[in-house]
Amino acid sequence: MPVYEYEHTEKACSLGKVIEVRQSIQDKPLAKCPNCGGPVRRIISAFYVNTPKSNTDLRDMGFTKLVKRDKGVYENVTAREGESRIVEPGKPETLPNLKKTISD
Repeated sequence: MPVYEYEHTEKACSLGKVIEVRQSIQDKPLAKCPNCGGPVRRIISAFYVNTPKSNTDLRDMGFTKLVKRDKGVYENVTAREGESRIVEPGKPETLPNLKKTISD
């Protein structure tokens, strides 16, 4: 069940200026604080996004990162065992093996 944040529009109660309320996504937004009965409004809260920090993180998540090194030449900085580190046009043997990373 999602957790929504509500802000007191007048004075804060003993729970604070902003309160968290667990409610169904089908429930209507609250108009009154469940603790003090004062008026509240639902606010948009920050959410957490996990972004990879390194090339190793990208590789472990199943991504392939190619960095342009020269005209038409790319370096596979997330190369796995048995893959070519250099990707060259016209040479399919240098392409990353996507079957190793993509699965059903």
